[in-house]
Amino acid sequence: MGPENDASPAAGLQSAVKQVQLEGLVVLKIIKHYQEEGQGSEVVQGVLLGLVVDDRLEITNCFPFPQHTEDDADFDEVQYQMEMMRSLRHVNIDHLHVGWYQSTFFGSFMSRALLDSQFSYQHAIEESVVLIYDPIKTAQGSLSLKAYRLTPKLMEICREKDFSSESLKKANVGYEKMFEEVPIVIKNSHLVNVLLCDLEDKTTEVEKHELLNLSSSSHLEKSLQMLMDRVDDMCQDISKYNNYSRSLSKQQQQKHQPFLARRTCVCVCVCVCSPPMPPSRKPITYPEIVAVIMPICPFFCLGQINTYCQTVKEFTSQNLGKLFMAEALQGHGS
Repeated sequence: MGPENDASPAAGLQSAVKQVQLEGLVVLKIIKHYQEEGQGSEVVQGVLLGLVVDDRLEITNCFPFPQHTEDDADFDEVQYQMEMMRSLRHVNIDHLHVGWYQSTFFGSFMSRALLDSQFSYQHAIEESVVLIYDPIKTAQGSLSLKAYRLTPKLMEICREKDFSSESLKKANVGYEKMFEEVPIVIKNSHLVNVLLCDLEDKTTEVEKHELLNLSSSSHLEKSLQMLMDRVDDMCQDISKYNNYSRSLSKQQQQKHQPFLARRTCVCVCVCVCSPPMPPSRKPITYPEIVAVIMPICPFFCLGQINTYCQTVKEFTSQNLGKLFMAEALQGHGS
């Protein structure tokens, strides 16, 4: 999935994005898109539209990508984007391409596919962002919607397509310096704010006190389980890398053994005043190592581990706060 340069005049702007301003309509459209097409394990994606004002990216509208089926083999995704933006322009709606959004589950969004897609957008449009929406965490009562961009150092590495360990070390890029989070501000009109206040006043007492439920969150349990899975994956990657290093060392030794043997024979022949050995025409062959771990792949795993740790920390602090409050109320009542 990638942007269209022809329909994105924002690509010429070079200001840095320090804040993302979301219209309430965009948030509702993203949530509605997932509820209609993303039930289960399906990941939904779409296009963000808006404009850049100074160092603020204003996202005013969006539209989803349709789910592909076997019957849609001839579906042209690029043509679909162009038609949608052309239609929005005809009805006087902001049609500038400023990024994309994607749903995720338990914060498990860091992958090579996300990196490639965001690089494609950010390379064509400097201010592009990716919005990550977590419906499961949102169902727990906390809207989970975050904006991310690739860091300038990682953008340079992606342009050069050099993901070797030397390149990453030279650029001082770690998992914590791959993506940068941009603060989000949700803006609504005054009429919408009045409507929200009216709906809050009409909320029943039972719904207001659901936040005091002392039962542990299933989201916390699932996050811990996925955290342990990612730690296991990281241990496996470390083991594979150690095996690769040992195999590489053995191959290097086997590679240099014929040269050392030939050098020894040449020295012996020179000492006895004999003509040197003719050069060997047989090429030196040794088994090639097939499985090589890309140095950037463990960064995604580390990033996921960090995300899960932050989620566990957040939910743990909420649950502990409720438990301490309940203990104080129980002691006061007795």
